[in-house]
Amino acid sequence: MAIYLLDGKDMTSREEAFSLISKELELPEYFGRNLDALYDCLTEKSSDHTVVFVNTAILEEYLGDYAQKILSVFRDASAECGFEFKEKR
Repeated sequence: MAIYLLDGKDMTSREEAFSLISKELELPEYFGRNLDALYDCLTEKSSDHTVVFVNTAILEEYLGDYAQKILSVFRDASAECGFEFKEKR
Protein backbone atom coordinates (compact mmCIF):
# COMPACT_ATOMS: atom_id res chain seq x y z
CA MET A 1 0.00 0.00 0.00
CA ALA A 2 1.31 3.41 -0.98
CA ILE A 3 0.82 6.41 1.28
CA TYR A 4 1.10 9.91 -0.18
CA LEU A 5 1.45 13.03 1.97
CA LEU A 6 0.40 16.42 0.62
CA ASP A 7 1.05 19.56 2.66
CA GLY A 8 -1.08 22.64 2.05
CA LYS A 9 1.58 24.95 3.46
CA ASP A 10 3.74 24.19 0.42
CA MET A 11 1.00 25.14 -2.05
CA THR A 12 1.12 28.93 -2.20
CA SER A 13 -0.50 29.19 -5.64
CA ARG A 14 -2.59 27.05 -7.98
CA GLU A 15 0.48 26.36 -10.09
CA GLU A 16 2.48 25.32 -7.05
CA ALA A 17 -0.38 23.12 -5.81
CA PHE A 18 -0.66 21.23 -9.08
CA SER A 19 3.13 20.88 -9.35
CA LEU A 20 3.41 19.43 -5.86
CA ILE A 21 0.41 17.14 -6.28
CA SER A 22 1.80 15.89 -9.58
CA LYS A 23 5.23 15.24 -8.11
CA GLU A 24 4.10 13.62 -4.86
CA LEU A 25 1.44 11.39 -6.44
CA GLU A 26 3.70 10.55 -9.37
CA LEU A 27 1.06 11.60 -11.90
CA PRO A 28 1.76 10.99 -15.59
CA GLU A 29 3.50 13.60 -17.74
CA TYR A 30 0.27 14.29 -19.61
CA PHE A 31 -1.39 15.57 -16.39
CA GLY A 32 -3.07 18.81 -17.49
CA ARG A 33 -2.69 20.70 -14.18
CA ASN A 34 -6.37 21.52 -13.74
CA LEU A 35 -9.23 20.09 -11.67
CA ASP A 36 -10.67 17.89 -14.42
CA ALA A 37 -7.27 16.41 -15.24
CA LEU A 38 -6.62 15.86 -11.53
CA TYR A 39 -9.85 13.92 -11.18
CA ASP A 40 -9.05 11.82 -14.25
CA CYS A 41 -5.57 10.95 -12.97
CA LEU A 42 -6.79 10.19 -9.45
CA THR A 43 -9.47 7.83 -10.72
CA GLU A 44 -6.80 5.94 -12.68
CA LYS A 45 -4.88 5.20 -9.47
CA SER A 46 -5.38 1.87 -7.76
CA SER A 47 -7.60 1.66 -4.72
CA ASP A 48 -4.68 0.34 -2.69
CA HIS A 49 -3.31 3.69 -1.58
CA THR A 50 -3.90 6.46 0.91
CA VAL A 51 -3.66 10.20 0.37
CA VAL A 52 -3.15 12.31 3.49
CA PHE A 53 -3.64 16.04 2.94
CA VAL A 54 -2.39 18.13 5.89
CA ASN A 55 -2.61 21.85 6.63
CA THR A 56 -5.77 22.31 4.59
CA ALA A 57 -6.57 25.47 6.58
CA ILE A 58 -3.33 27.02 5.34
CA LEU A 59 -4.15 25.89 1.81
CA GLU A 60 -7.45 27.78 2.13
CA GLU A 61 -5.55 30.90 3.23
CA TYR A 62 -3.38 30.69 0.11
CA LEU A 63 -5.96 29.63 -2.47
CA GLY A 64 -9.29 30.75 -1.04
CA ASP A 65 -12.31 28.89 -2.46
CA TYR A 66 -10.10 27.04 -4.93
CA ALA A 67 -8.65 25.02 -2.04
CA GLN A 68 -12.08 23.51 -1.40
CA LYS A 69 -12.39 22.65 -5.08
CA ILE A 70 -9.10 20.75 -4.97
CA LEU A 71 -10.12 18.90 -1.80
CA SER A 72 -13.51 18.12 -3.32
CA VAL A 73 -11.80 16.47 -6.29
CA PHE A 74 -9.88 14.22 -3.89
CA ARG A 75 -13.06 13.37 -1.97
CA ASP A 76 -15.00 12.58 -5.14
CA ALA A 77 -12.22 10.49 -6.69
CA SER A 78 -11.78 8.61 -3.42
CA ALA A 79 -15.48 7.80 -3.30
CA GLU A 80 -15.40 6.54 -6.87
CA CYS A 81 -12.16 4.55 -6.75
CA GLY A 82 -11.94 3.41 -3.16
CA PHE A 83 -8.58 4.87 -2.19
CA GLU A 84 -8.45 6.32 1.31
CA PHE A 85 -8.39 10.10 1.64
CA LYS A 86 -7.67 11.87 4.92
CA GLU A 87 -7.72 15.61 5.60
CA LYS A 88 -6.12 17.43 8.50
CA ARG A 89 -6.67 21.12 9.00
